[in-house]
Amino acid sequence: MITWGISAASHNAALAVFEDDNLIFASESERFSGVKNDPDLDQKLVDHARTFGEPDLVCWYERPWLKTLRQMTAGQGWQDNNVKDYLRKFNIRTPVKTFKHHQTHASAGYYTSGFNEACVLVIDAIGEFECLTQWDAVGTDLHQRYSLEYPNSLGLFYSAMTQRCGLKPNEEEYILMGMAALGNPKRFLRDLLDDFVEFPNDDYQHVYRIKKNLHRGCTWWRPELTSQQDFYDIAAATQAVYEMAFERVLQQAVRSSASRNLVLMGGCALNCSANPIAYKYFDRVWIMPAPGDSGSSIGAVLAHKKTHIAWPGPYLGYDMGYTTSNEEIVAHLLEHRLCGLARGRAEFGPRALGNRSLIADPRGSEIKVAINQIKHREQFRPFAPAILAEFANQYFKMPTESTTYMQYIAPCLESESFPAIAHLDNTSRVQTVNKTDNPQFRALLELWYSKTGCPMLLNTSLNIKGKPMVNDATDAANWTQLHGLPVFN
Repeated sequence: MITWGISAASHNAALAVFEDDNLIFASESERFSGVKNDPDLDQKLVDHARTFGEPDLVCWYERPWLKTLRQMTAGQGWQDNNVKDYLRKFNIRTPVKTFKHHQTHASAGYYTSGFNEACVLVIDAIGEFECLTQWDAVGTDLHQRYSLEYPNSLGLFYSAMTQRCGLKPNEEEYILMGMAALGNPKRFLRDLLDDFVEFPNDDYQHVYRIKKNLHRGCTWWRPELTSQQDFYDIAAATQAVYEMAFERVLQQAVRSSASRNLVLMGGCALNCSANPIAYKYFDRVWIMPAPGDSGSSIGAVLAHKKTHIAWPGPYLGYDMGYTTSNEEIVAHLLEHRLCGLARGRAEFGPRALGNRSLIADPRGSEIKVAINQIKHREQFRPFAPAILAEFANQYFKMPTESTTYMQYIAPCLESESFPAIAHLDNTSRVQTVNKTDNPQFRALLELWYSKTGCPMLLNTSLNIKGKPMVNDATDAANWTQLHGLPVFN
């Protein structure tokens, strides 16, 4: 039986394909349409999904009628959320089942985690009415314990402050997180707490409370703050408030859960600066590589099936195969220091993990400037290191043994030697590469290490700011033509 999971008509649409209980394909629409965070399905994506077979059932990632009710409650007026009409635009006329937004987040996380019992936390901007939920998971049962509803949303708070700093909300929150390292969190911390967030001492129903509805942003707040340093300081205070709230959520979760396994989902799970805090309270933590709404395409199917699956890894997208040897790639790196990789199956989720990557020699400071110029990024932004897993503890103070999917930051112990992969606060978003998760990329790193004695490569996504990652051979050829940089397949 072929089952499709779809998340669309909001932001960052995605489609997942299951054959019986096996996840065989998943991709964001943006990879096929070329539109960053494309909210809609793309016909090329739908057509490619059909190569795996016509769907017998479509599972949708939220309850349309509840979303409509919330939109009316929020003053957005009547909006047509008819899923069947939407799918007919793409000639999808299969029976449809719908599930609650946070249920699909929780299902995507728990049923791919490998845990047989867990505490599940979902933190995002908003799903229907819910903004934070806690779930108890035992066996195949997933039971909701706690819910914090709109407008008490950490995600909306973070997005509103992203907008206040002149960035694009629902897309550039990761830039705000990076800006935080350049600011003084104390300057505006009290202001943000006084104006936006409070932490009740004895109210279990409100582990935190958002004082103002920030659904439409807060460009009105403190209009006199316009300098770049103002924005850095706002970013630093925003990250500090988020981490305070996140820690309170974890404290409540660990008190109320019998499990010391944590599953963390929702768009806020992409806050890799805050995520290490989870290990203060839980022994094992699983964050699915696409914890935001795109991952709910997988979660919608798992909410229907209510069963664990063997997690196949994040390499679920378009398959470009392999034609260039690792020896050729390393030879190029030794001479030219950087190149693109577009081979194998594209990663599902926001992180490039070796298959749609721009890689480089991480030694020396000039490489960071060069790549930020290529990618049209702010010069303060660092890049991630991809490191042979067994060397990670020699170069980084790791929060956990494995950070396979770049979901945590770790203090860099040799930032002076590797300035391109260390942020201004001497932290790095580490990708540990083991022997099983991506064998081709692992073999490339091993060969690089044998030639240089350096067990890591700089790894960033093969895109430029505001554009999605390279998906297929045409995209790769266009990248080479535009940027004069070889992309190896």
